[in-house]
Amino acid sequence: MEIRKALVVGAGQMGSGIAQVFAQAGLEVVLNDIKPEFLERGIAVITKNLSRDVEKGRKTEEEKAAVLARIHPTTNMGDAHDAQLAVEAATENMEIKKNIFRQMDEVLPTGAVLATNTSSLPITEIAAVTSRPELVIGMHFMNPVPVMKLVEIIRGLATTNEVYEAIEDLTKKMDKVPVEVQDFPGFVSNRVLMPMINEAIYCVYEGVASVEDVDQVMKLGMNHPMGPLTLADFIGLDTCLAIMEVLHEGFGDSKYRPCPLLRKYVKAGWLGKKTGRGFYQY
Repeated sequence: MEIRKALVVGAGQMGSGIAQVFAQAGLEVVLNDIKPEFLERGIAVITKNLSRDVEKGRKTEEEKAAVLARIHPTTNMGDAHDAQLAVEAATENMEIKKNIFRQMDEVLPTGAVLATNTSSLPITEIAAVTSRPELVIGMHFMNPVPVMKLVEIIRGLATTNEVYEAIEDLTKKMDKVPVEVQDFPGFVSNRVLMPMINEAIYCVYEGVASVEDVDQVMKLGMNHPMGPLTLADFIGLDTCLAIMEVLHEGFGDSKYRPCPLLRKYVKAGWLGKKTGRGFYQY
């Protein structure tokens, strides 16, 4: 199965990054979103990333121009009618993802692979709304996509070996490191990371230590590049809460119960860096 053209649905932080690494690997990319301004913002981020690469000598101006020329922004998903792969990179909400998968299933040709960049939701449940569950797979990229090497590849219940191998090959072509993960809530990355972040929030909630001091302990004591609360702000507190809820519901274990302080911040609209305020002010 050769993948030459890909559809990326969602031009936000993750989707624009995925479009960039696909284009850098030589794929033609249809970047789709519901509003032109979302697409413009996504292309601006990609252009900024590539310009930084040129400044640092990692790319030439010609290479930058060639990558951008392979990315085709559009509000019409039908422009990807001849793609061999589609990747959904929308918000972490099951109903939104299912709706996108129904559309991709209609638009893409028979035999095309449908992938999701979900960070925690069940691949098997998403696949069930399509007419091709055997061609549905998880491709969980890490943020920021152009920089981070890891891609968790998650098989659904029906995913074929051929599809897995095609996605594994593509991941290597993008100079990423694929890791095979089974379809469990949170996969590996967020099953380990999010409870740590949640516990750090509990430390603040219970008055064990300040936000700054919790982060300092993990940076200096555990050699983490950034503290868990800073990381939560970068990920988005709404995303952290959504993943904790998936873990709590999926495993039914109280150890995954989201901290009340996390819920309060999300209800207040303090979602982290993207809104200017989370555990820190930006």
